[in-house]
Amino acid sequence: MNRDHLTHAVRQRLVRLPAPHDSHYGVVPLPPPENHVSLDGTLDRLVAASAALGKVQAIAREMADPYLISRILKRQEAVSSSSIEGTNSTLDELLAVEDANEDGRSEVRQVRDYAQLLDRMLPAALERGYGVFDLDLVRRLHAEVMRSNTDYKDVPGELRDSVVWIDGKGHIAYSTWNPPPPAQVLPCLLETIDYLRNEGMQSMTQNLVVRMAVAHAHFEAVHPFRDGNGRVGRLLLPLMMAAEGQAPLYLSPYIDAHKEDYYAALKRAQQQLRWEAIVGFVSDAVVATVDELLVTRAALATLREDWTGRRKFRKGAASTRALDLITDHPVLTVKRLAGLLDVTVAQANQAVKQLVEAGILSERTGYARNRIFAAAEVLTIVNRPFGHPPAFPAKDEEAEPAEEAGAFGFPR
Repeated sequence: MNRDHLTHAVRQRLVRLPAPHDSHYGVVPLPPPENHVSLDGTLDRLVAASAALGKVQAIAREMADPYLISRILKRQEAVSSSSIEGTNSTLDELLAVEDANEDGRSEVRQVRDYAQLLDRMLPAALERGYGVFDLDLVRRLHAEVMRSNTDYKDVPGELRDSVVWIDGKGHIAYSTWNPPPPAQVLPCLLETIDYLRNEGMQSMTQNLVVRMAVAHAHFEAVHPFRDGNGRVGRLLLPLMMAAEGQAPLYLSPYIDAHKEDYYAALKRAQQQLRWEAIVGFVSDAVVATVDELLVTRAALATLREDWTGRRKFRKGAASTRALDLITDHPVLTVKRLAGLLDVTVAQANQAVKQLVEAGILSERTGYARNRIFAAAEVLTIVNRPFGHPPAFPAKDEEAEPAEEAGAFGFPR
């Protein structure tokens, strides 16, 4: 870690690391700032982010839009946040493993644990508000998100008792950031948690986006675990939104698409206390995520309308009711659909047959039993690279690709 890259106030917080790294120093981060932080050059971006949050909140309140609480959004978050750390799975694979109630690869289990953790913890944050943040929560987040990682050397959920560093290609001499020594991890983490509880001046001097940015950067600076800090730090972001009473957004797809900017913003905040860097990045992430959400939502609504014209669906029939579920469950089994619709397996099987005939679902496995069905058009929309316009798959070899033909009115 190059001291010349650290501002004076950060250099004042350097402490010698324990052996065998006692020729190097770690940083004991200053407590998160509770007063106004510099927003030099980022105020317009912050204002835009606040407006975007307001737009989502209005939709959530007035329309009770189910897409805003879609399980697909949480699973995209899990896939992207894990990908940032090198744990790779696809959304399709995750959905198939979940629906068939299978374990799958270690990487898929880790992503599944992340998604299901969001399912459980967001309601708790919404109910308890900022009181949800305590040491037990942070340890639980880590324990559950890392429990399927067979390569993790410590006990998931236990604070680290070893020296860690950021970057350096495996050698501390070339690191860009050395978090505090093990003895200082707990007091530093408690400062992060105290800030997360929003009981100090920050509740009056900083808005939600600023607090998300500062809390995330401080948590990552502390680096309380040997590994998995990035995933836990990104989990805290939607939990903070839920604790605020805000419809949660999932920023990891944006972060994954802008990793270099993300790490650069974290560095400036941690090394130079340039909080405007991370505030600006999180602001941009919020705006772009809301834009993406609204585009995806509109595309799925248009697709849903198109489905109804492909055959005559009887009102109240299982196949008709299934149309409202498929955008949230684009990969499913007959048994799963029967449970979601509260119908018999035979009724669900008939519904799936009709949806296959309409080209809405297709069978993936080729098996006679334990078959998995997928809505390819939904997956094409939700799986697209972040920021790309939605497109529909061509119906047959002669059909022009949807993005070229301008199908359903979407951008070419």
